[in-house]
Amino acid sequence: MSNYLRPTMQGATIFFTVKLAYRHSDLLLRNIDLLRFAVQQVRITSPFAINAWVVLPDHLHCIWTLPKQDADFPTRWKNIKTQFTKSLGQTFPRSYNKHNKGESGIWQRRFWDHHIRDQSDYDDHLRYCWANPVKHGLVPQAVQWPYSSIHRDIRLGIVAPQWSAEIPAGNFGE
Repeated sequence: MSNYLRPTMQGATIFFTVKLAYRHSDLLLRNIDLLRFAVQQVRITSPFAINAWVVLPDHLHCIWTLPKQDADFPTRWKNIKTQFTKSLGQTFPRSYNKHNKGESGIWQRRFWDHHIRDQSDYDDHLRYCWANPVKHGLVPQAVQWPYSSIHRDIRLGIVAPQWSAEIPAGNFGE
């Protein structure tokens, strides 16, 4: 049994991979507005900056920066997952353990987190977010994927509209 302890750095910038329990579902895309609303609601009571975000059919990746005196990203994820699940108004097939814990069966119980170490690490994770729909064969170019913060970043002049790059090597929680 693993006794993994998540880092608790206040004000950290963190990359996440969050997955549905059923990997070939398109639930997130079919309910993108509910997911966006869940994130907005959690940010009202527990603010965080969204540096990057990409939603795919059955998982998402994002980079957040927490407030300076705050390290509590697990509660934020719990609340986002709960808000989204409640807004769906349904449950899915679930294990005995998930049933006993009152879980809906929609999400994988855990999520992948990686605390960003430096600018190069940040840049790799940002490019991974932008390029992930291409990696999964959903679109030929990142800008063609509608559920990505790349569009915001193009508007802000952070990235060129024709951006194309190789997917960084490494473990990104998939």
